[in-house]
Amino acid sequence: MLTLGRTLLFIGLALALVGGLLILLARLDLPLGRLPGDFHIEGQNFTCIFPLATSLLLSVLLTVILNLLARFLRK
Repeated sequence: MLTLGRTLLFIGLALALVGGLLILLARLDLPLGRLPGDFHIEGQNFTCIFPLATSLLLSVLLTVILNLLARFLRK
């Protein structure tokens, strides 16, 4: 029961951290979702947004950050 409580607490803190980062990123007015390579298709009754360039950029950045974090935590 103790490990379940710790796990839920960790998940809650991680979600709060991600939410805070999203709020900060929204205030910085970064062009995420509007980069060249992000597809935006509008029809009469639908809109399709596919942020390909933004997804690739965030994937590369998170990979680098997590690899550096893992490398520093191993030492």
